[in-house]
Amino acid sequence: MRRVLCTLIFTCFTLSLGGTPFAMAAPEQQNKMKACNEQANAKGFGEGKGDERKAFMKECLSAKSGKGGGGKDTQQNKMKACNKEAGEKQLKGDERKKFMSDCLSA
Repeated sequence: MRRVLCTLIFTCFTLSLGGTPFAMAAPEQQNKMKACNEQANAKGFGEGKGDERKAFMKECLSAKSGKGGGGKDTQQNKMKACNKEAGEKQLKGDERKKFMSDCLSA
């Protein structure tokens, strides 16, 4: 009985690891879609523009985010800048955590 229970727990754990990358990728894609929609509306490609909007959205969604390296580089640069600013302000403990949270979400 113990062996069956251990096997079941191990199997559930292994299967849960397989779904994690897909769950993490969804918010990134949703954010990209939201940003492209906002850009399309700002450029005058409203909902009724048809082919022009489709072409713009296709180009926008297929483009790499950030300056040539993808979203990871942008997030790393943001983290470096926030860390530097927190260091200059000599923030410690909870104050630093709050500042970093606000800075990274901005």
